[in-house]
Amino acid sequence: MNLPVVLTSSQEDQIQGPLLPELESILPDAFANRVKREGVVNAWADPAFKAAVLATGRRNLIMAGVTTDVCLVFPAIDAVDEGFRVQAVMDASGSPFDLSEDMSRRRMQDAGVILTATNTIIAEMAQNWSGPQGSQLIQLLFTDVLPPISPQETAA
Repeated sequence: MNLPVVLTSSQEDQIQGPLLPELESILPDAFANRVKREGVVNAWADPAFKAAVLATGRRNLIMAGVTTDVCLVFPAIDAVDEGFRVQAVMDASGSPFDLSEDMSRRRMQDAGVILTATNTIIAEMAQNWSGPQGSQLIQLLFTDVLPPISPQETAA
């Protein structure tokens, strides 16, 4: 759909490690141009990340983070505070504890962030499954992103 994508990581060369390698194969240009933050928790507070988002010229943002309670909550709220419309994709983010996930969701929702899910955002972008974009997007609903888990892995 030719949507601009801005990727960022924090302390990629240190304890937190690199972004998912799948992102490099799916979005090679965005991955190559990712903003490597040196420990800045709130990506929106990092001048390079914010500049990259502003350079897209878009005011409607779709955001996700490795963790909801650290990576997503702060930039999503700050972007809304600056007049952006932000949809946070909740099933593309997560927290290590139910309580922190719940508190982050509440905090974002109270601040005006729209909480959504992958299938919902796909359907919203498609609007019509029979159109060119819709027929392309509907394939995502039926594509396995991750390989199936073997019975041996579920028993482990």
